[in-house]
Amino acid sequence: MSGTFSWFIVTWSIFLFVFMAIGGYFMFRKFLKSLPRDDGNSILDWQNYYIEQTKHLWSQEQKDLLEELVRPVPELFRDVAKGKIAGKIGEVALRKNARTMTQDLIVEGYIKATPKRDHKYLRKTLMRHNISLQPYEHFF
Repeated sequence: MSGTFSWFIVTWSIFLFVFMAIGGYFMFRKFLKSLPRDDGNSILDWQNYYIEQTKHLWSQEQKDLLEELVRPVPELFRDVAKGKIAGKIGEVALRKNARTMTQDLIVEGYIKATPKRDHKYLRKTLMRHNISLQPYEHFF
């Protein structure tokens, strides 16, 4: 075998290993979320439950706000992120016995569902919509 072909095989092997490891990592995370917890339901079961229980509370304006909040997420993962965030918002709404979905519930649920690095985008979006950050500071 020539030296060039050997390097190609080594490079291709490393490439395959890295991408299979990345895919395996994400599949394993999804598997862990689908395992039942102590209460018999998985994280995904609870997420779907909260979404189903609160989907009648959402107006089109609030759906648009949620859509705008998940815009920085790559399109491939956007539906998963939107589901996770909507599930947390639904959980907050049910815990507060909300009769309608409000902007306060959406912002609180978004803050609780997302990592701190995403809060900077939330702050920018709220400022762009002329929404005061003062009522939400204690959630950050």
